[in-house]
Parts: sequence; structure tokens; C-alpha cells
Amino acid sequence: MPIVVDDLCYSYPGNVSGVPSAIANVSLTIDEGEFVSIIGHTGSGKSTFVQQLNGLLLPTHGSVTVDGMKLGEKKLRAKARSLVGMVFQYPEYQLFAETVAEDVAFGPKNMGLSESEVKERVSEALSLVGLDPDEFAAKSPFELSGGEKRRAALAGVVAMRPKYLVLDEPMAGLDPKGRREILLLLENMRRKNGQTIIMVSHSMDDVARHSTKIIVLNKGAVAYYGTPREVFSHSDELDAIGLALPHAAKLALLLRKRGIDVPSDICTYDAMQSWLEGRLIH
Repeated sequence: MPIVVDDLCYSYPGNVSGVPSAIANVSLTIDEGEFVSIIGHTGSGKSTFVQQLNGLLLPTHGSVTVDGMKLGEKKLRAKARSLVGMVFQYPEYQLFAETVAEDVAFGPKNMGLSESEVKERVSEALSLVGLDPDEFAAKSPFELSGGEKRRAALAGVVAMRPKYLVLDEPMAGLDPKGRREILLLLENMRRKNGQTIIMVSHSMDDVARHSTKIIVLNKGAVAYYGTPREVFSHSDELDAIGLALPHAAKLALLLRKRGIDVPSDICTYDAMQSWLEGRLIH
């Protein structure tokens, strides 16, 4: 079953910003197994929106339903929350235990699982994020490199086996190599476990390459929701609301301005290469 957002509105208590709603009249469906990226300028409502997806914030109006369970209903909220794992910016700052294994085990233990089940989940989660349990389980999380800390923090959420994994800028502060590694991990989890990935990102190239769908937020409202090719074909409109294009889409736009008939929906290097090769053949 999907996540269904129906006429969602949210205003922060005591709002004095002059903006009536942080989220305004958002209605959309996120299907199982999707890789959905959320983009928008600073202050567009991205972080506020993702906090609605597991009930950290509750709607002022409208509803969010996870697998048929409305988060606004207190009796269903805890069960629905168990399906949605949240990873915030710089999750490594939340590491606290003496060993990596203890840190990753924190969530599963709070779920009331047996010791053997917890141990199994810790080993599985570390392996999934590319940390060998034999090498890393007994280490202090504070001995790890920056990229390894990010993976260990991610493992702590993965160990709870959420059906939906929501990440608020998971590549923030990482170098290009670290960004690629995290994205490949997310893709691997989606393929292997069928998890739905919902990710806030400012990297348009990453979004264009990995997403199956993109949500564009502008002033708390959905400006566009569709495939990368559908969304990035609106180059002028995205520029008007302060969003950059992926590099391949920028190149396509420049070529069109020079009179070359480049398709408007090219947004990845692979798509640009394929189009150029076709032109060379002819």
C-alpha cells in the first residue's frame, strides 16, 4: 500500500513570518518501491513536509495515510511510524554508544526484539550499508571516518527494517565519492528489500539520475510531481523559482538556444550521450 497525502496543510504554532502555511494543500501518492526525491529552494517546505510522513509533525488540515493508517489518529500513529524510518541531516551527530553494534542495536532493542533477533538485525544492517560486521561492530563510532559514521547512523535506522526510508539531505557535507557511495547504498536497499526511498536533496544531478519520481515544492505547495524527464523539461519554470538544472539539462538548454533541436526532457549524462551518439550516426 502507498503513502497518501490528502490536502495537507501545516502552519507552525505562533507563525509570525507572514507566510500563511509552511505546507499548503498538498495532495499526492507515493507508491511502494519508488525512489522519490524532494527538491525546492530554501524555505520551500521540504523538511516540514518529510516530518509529516511519520507524524513528527501533524497536519493543521488534511491527512497523511501510511498503508491505510492515518497518522492523525493516535491509536494508529505508533504502528504507522514503525513503517517509516527517518534519517536527518548529519545523522552521525546522533551516534552515542560505546560501540557501533550497540548504537545500531538501539532501535531494535526498543522494539522489544529478542537478543538473537537484535544481533541478526545489527549484522544485516551493517552489511547492507557496506560496513563489515566483523571489522566494525566492536569499534567505537567515534573512531570512524566521516563516511563510515554516516553509514553507521544509517544502519541504525535500517536495522528497524522500515518499509519507507525518509532522508533529509543524506549527502550533506560529503565529498563526491561519499555522495556516490550513499546513493548506491540506497539504490541497493531499494532493489534488494523493495524499500521506498524518499529523499530531500539539493543535488540536481543525483536527483535526475536516481529518482523514479520528483516532488518540486515552492512556497509550501507542489509545483511539479513526475518523472525526472517530466520535471526537468520545465527548465524556464524551475529557473523562475530559483532551482538549478542538472548539468546535462543545462547543456541541452544551451544547445537549444543555439538552434540545435535537442529534446527538452534530457536531464542525465546517459540520456545526453545517447542523443549525441544518435546524432553522430546520422
